[in-house]
Amino acid sequence: MTTFKDDNPHSNLSVRLLMDETTEHPTVSFSYSNWMSNVKKSTREAYEAKPFSHWILLLFSGAAMLIAFPASSLLSRLYFSNGGKSKWIISWVAVAGWPITCLILLPTYIFQKIKPTPLNAKLLLSYVVLGFLSAADNLMYAYAYAYLPASTSSLLASSSLAFSALFGYLIVKNPLNASVINSIVIITGAMAIIALDSSSDRYSYISNSQYFAGFFWDIMGSALHGLIFALSELLFVKLLGRRSFHVALEQQVMVSLIAFAFTTLGMVVSNDFQGMSHEAKSFKGGETLYTQVLVWSAVTFQLGVLGATAVLFLASTVMAGVLNAVRVPITSVAAVILMHDPMSGFKILSLVLTFWGFSSYIYGSSSSNSNTQASSSS
Repeated sequence: MTTFKDDNPHSNLSVRLLMDETTEHPTVSFSYSNWMSNVKKSTREAYEAKPFSHWILLLFSGAAMLIAFPASSLLSRLYFSNGGKSKWIISWVAVAGWPITCLILLPTYIFQKIKPTPLNAKLLLSYVVLGFLSAADNLMYAYAYAYLPASTSSLLASSSLAFSALFGYLIVKNPLNASVINSIVIITGAMAIIALDSSSDRYSYISNSQYFAGFFWDIMGSALHGLIFALSELLFVKLLGRRSFHVALEQQVMVSLIAFAFTTLGMVVSNDFQGMSHEAKSFKGGETLYTQVLVWSAVTFQLGVLGATAVLFLASTVMAGVLNAVRVPITSVAAVILMHDPMSGFKILSLVLTFWGFSSYIYGSSSSNSNTQASSSS
């Protein structure tokens, strides 16, 4: 075989540069185009794999999250701003709508001919623990609504995502990659910004001690919410052993019912049932508005939880995280428009950082899921 050798160094240099350009540039463009094609392909496959009714139900479930949860937060804040005083009443109202979920669960037994999940001692104890923790969680959030603007309490409550990731790693052994850790750091920084800007965010009739009490209980409620989320996932993995919609509804009904029992006991001990009539008479807007605020608070909170349960079942925790990220600015903007909440530059910065933290978490979770699916397929 005949070989040719070019001894010209400039020619060799030109060839090397040309080779570098032709090898580096296509790699970048190929990577981007490959990523786009994979996104389009996975989206098309996901759409074609499910019936049209699936996507309609997912659309309504997502809308329930984005509408009901912000409405519930605003109504809770409206209760306190119009003269409501009891934290127990708001925490009781949050779970008083449990029969709504029960009414949706019963037809699944009838039409799908499904039997209820057998209730053993371990499962009952798990429901009691989760119900007690949920009652305590609602009471903590009630203190936050009493002393903080709705936009601020919503931003602080978004820290539950960081606690969910942390407790999910410690309890359920969920993966914790760099993007998820980054989201925890970013969201923590966003919460610190709000704490440093308390002077422009505090209502004039709220003292410094009350404001920081609301701040503290909001963070504690978010931490407890993250723990409840991890324990609920562990319950599915260890005891229930399967992830189906009627099982998720059963868990929600049982946990809400037990939380309702605990908060009802708290209402009796604090004599808040007797005080409701007096509170309604002195409520700004009258007894009718007082009743409407409490009733719609119960309805919207349960609809929001139902929507979140359906999104988790129909899509994934990542999709629920996306919608949870979207509802934070919805709540904040709605509170500014409807309730004239103060919105300083620091709070806007905190809102941007919170959304950034959510995005980092979603990216990290989707990357972990992709790696898990790739390893399992190989």
